[in-house]
Amino acid sequence: MATKKPSFEESMERLEEIVRTLESGSEGLDSSLKLYEEGIALVRGCTERLDQAEQTVKQLQLGPDGSVSMTDFGDGEA
Repeated sequence: MATKKPSFEESMERLEEIVRTLESGSEGLDSSLKLYEEGIALVRGCTERLDQAEQTVKQLQLGPDGSVSMTDFGDGEA
């Protein structure tokens, strides 16, 4: 049975928990390394989800003649 992929919010909560644990210094080296690896995987997953979301977000732009057009988020930004 495949495991359910956590939501973005669940991933962020777990990442915050990992950071708190690592900052506390309460874990040994092996446990800390495992937590670090889990954190890296969570960051990668969150980044992928944000990239996907950015691709779907559309931005309305008002043209000089008053017309409205839809463009991909980020188009025309410097």
